[in-house]
Amino acid sequence: MKAPLSLNKRALRGTVWLAADIHLGPQGPHTAAAFYQFLEQAADACEHLILVGDIFNAWIGDEQIRAPEPWLHTALQHLQQFSQRKKLYLVRGNRDFLIGKELATFLQAELLPDQLILHTDAFEFLLMHGDELCTDDHSYQRFRRIVRHKLTQALFYSLSLKSRQRIANFFRKRSKAAGQHKTYQITDVNAGACLDIMLLNNQPTLIHGHTHRPALHHLDAQHPDYRRIVLPDWEFDHSQPPRAGWLSITSEHITLHRQGHDDLLCGVVSAPPQQQQANV
Repeated sequence: MKAPLSLNKRALRGTVWLAADIHLGPQGPHTAAAFYQFLEQAADACEHLILVGDIFNAWIGDEQIRAPEPWLHTALQHLQQFSQRKKLYLVRGNRDFLIGKELATFLQAELLPDQLILHTDAFEFLLMHGDELCTDDHSYQRFRRIVRHKLTQALFYSLSLKSRQRIANFFRKRSKAAGQHKTYQITDVNAGACLDIMLLNNQPTLIHGHTHRPALHHLDAQHPDYRRIVLPDWEFDHSQPPRAGWLSITSEHITLHRQGHDDLLCGVVSAPPQQQQANV
């Protein structure tokens, strides 16, 4: 995968929280309720909250906010309430890549680039949703190129919201059915694609979501200092046990919070590889 030699950079001071893959929608009321409680907790504990893609199960255009369905009205209210207290940032995912400036302005949030280098009080890292790194899934990557083409999006926007929703529902069902026949490896990120973009941007740490496989992953024996942190997904309606989590970054601690337990990743950047593994 080709990557730019210099990505957008951003510095955030203070406690930073990152969450991804909440998949808000009408079919996930319990997931939504858990996420709204999380927003209240985040408003008390962090200065910055970054939602790293797939915030919504599907986003068919910013026009939705002008006459939102009940579930969306509630979601927008909670996100607005958070942004009135702390800084909120949005990153587009594979399900909500049509999020635009209108939604960000409405939420008093900042829409971040799809790929960026983030500097925090603890360390600097490469941040993205992660679906572009699943390069072994050739059918998905073809689909991704098509739906992100400007002409495709122009045609999509020319349709009514009702028609767009039908199309989104069709492709979501098709994707779910196709996913049942794909191997575990194909739906994960490609290690070579990760290493390429990390080396090109001189960033030994990558943080992403999308794969729903939260953990600290070391790339390979040849690059012991290169690692990626995968953010948890959220699911309280169709999974037992439920899943949720986030990553918190302070000047002293990097912690991966998951439903039921926390993993302290302190020293994930500066400590020797043996110590990093011991801290997980």
